[in-house]
Amino acid sequence: MSRIAVVSDSNSGITQTQAKELGVTILPMPFMVGEKTLYEDIDLTQQEFYEMLTQNTDISTSMPLIGNVTDTWDELLKEYDGIVHIPMSSGLSGSCETAMMLAQDYDGRVQVVNNQRISVTQRESVLDAVALAAQGRSAAEIKEILERDKFESSIYIMVDTLYYLKKGGRITPAAAALGTLLKLKPVLQIQGEKLDAFAKARTVKQAKNIMIEAVKNDFVNRFHDPDGEHMHVAMAYTHDLEAAEEFKREVEAAFPGRDIHMDPLSLSISCHIGPGALAVTCSRKLPELEA
Repeated sequence: MSRIAVVSDSNSGITQTQAKELGVTILPMPFMVGEKTLYEDIDLTQQEFYEMLTQNTDISTSMPLIGNVTDTWDELLKEYDGIVHIPMSSGLSGSCETAMMLAQDYDGRVQVVNNQRISVTQRESVLDAVALAAQGRSAAEIKEILERDKFESSIYIMVDTLYYLKKGGRITPAAAALGTLLKLKPVLQIQGEKLDAFAKARTVKQAKNIMIEAVKNDFVNRFHDPDGEHMHVAMAYTHDLEAAEEFKREVEAAFPGRDIHMDPLSLSISCHIGPGALAVTCSRKLPELEA
């Protein structure tokens, strides 16, 4: 049986400590802070990131360095027969396209998965890849399965402030000013590769209800699984753990009997939406792993 290594990046929410426990490799995402390059979960913690963000420090996201990617692959291929590499969604970063280009020089031993995932849904893909590898599947087979189901997930995110979307040019200053005046709490969605507007709420409570009902609606109309028997539900948040834990209790009440995983949202997304965001996600379980 081939030995398959699973590689992802810190956008998955998997920490370096968790990676060791899972037996996977996580590439830390780089951030430019002034003239310095800092790496998520290596020399840039969640707390440090938000302190700098709220102090209006100049922070920008970047892709993993090409040398870091290929050096990681080269080292793993001394021990493993193949690699499944799961980067963040190609619709949100160029790192997936870059990895696919680099993999062309590895004669099929590196399979880059373009399955449009981020945060806890990307984490689920990493866990699925590990389980599929344990079944004895090849890197190419794992890539095919994960990409087959790449649109079988949804993410709904409530943004607490429009400041960072305006700063990053995602919305116009006029729209941000109007939204702030009306105290709107936009709900965004990721289905596939795009981050889109979904709904506008007047209160956090209304936004929470919108997200929960959106997941329930997806169970029925997108996934044709009204009880969510074949679905994962997970959550993410930015910075405010207390608010996230309160929301988690509400989500658990809405979807009883589930083990709902929750992680801080990746810093690459947090950089553009700011603190105070809450997210709930759903993704279909792989039939290959439900036996």
